[in-house]
Amino acid sequence: MELAENNAHEMFVGKKEVSFDDISPSLVKRIEKTFGEGGVHEGESLPYLWHWAFFQEPVEESELNADGHLSKGKLFPAVTGKNRMWAGGRVNFLEPIRVGLPARRSSTVLSVKEKRGKSGDLLFVTIEHVISQGETVCVREEQDIVYRSPGPPRLKVPHSIPELEWKESLNPSSIMLFRYSAVTFNSHRIHYDYPYATEQESYPGLVVQGPMIATLLLRSFTRRFPNRKPRYFSYRGLRPLIADVEFEVGGAEQDGQQCTLWAFNDNGPAHQADIYYQEGF
Repeated sequence: MELAENNAHEMFVGKKEVSFDDISPSLVKRIEKTFGEGGVHEGESLPYLWHWAFFQEPVEESELNADGHLSKGKLFPAVTGKNRMWAGGRVNFLEPIRVGLPARRSSTVLSVKEKRGKSGDLLFVTIEHVISQGETVCVREEQDIVYRSPGPPRLKVPHSIPELEWKESLNPSSIMLFRYSAVTFNSHRIHYDYPYATEQESYPGLVVQGPMIATLLLRSFTRRFPNRKPRYFSYRGLRPLIADVEFEVGGAEQDGQQCTLWAFNDNGPAHQADIYYQEGF
């Protein structure tokens, strides 16, 4: 990257944006059907990580790049010749987000850093989001976005999975990916446009959304331990998972009210997460 471009990117640090949403029960119902869940009613707690479907900026198609991402936003720098990916993040669950109540999200660019990776120059952007309802802060999180040079994605990770105490098999279909992109207003074409994903970005198929995998990981924990309350969740993507190819999610307990979670298949780990929890509700 050129020095002038780097300086322009660094100017995004400290930029802020405020958005509002009503945590619509109708959208919650669509998320329910996407995940095959049910029973979330107005006034009740929004399930963990479902807030990613809200506060999405309505933009016209003319404002998008060829890959479906916003060409330039208030918080995201315009980066030419790079593929954008959601790399991971950290979420503090402070109080429940209530379905049907007005909510506010305050967003701030915390850092913009360039790093050298095996595939070339990488640009990492970290954004903090704080979600509140009334005077109550519900969620405080940081999201890591990475811009990488185009090239074949890494499909295998030469690491083993530790012994897990529970696991379940999943096989998200291309239809599920499309529906998740719809409820999150995510137009990145690698999730629904097979020719683009395979011919332009060199994936072997449609790519399962990182936020969806994180949501499925956390769901596996709450199903296993319904009486434990997640307080802090950190996650990172190691490599992509592909639609209509089975993978597993599971985890193991650690010391100090902590669990480590994994999403993996025969090619090794794909996503890893750590969760800190509180006993009882």
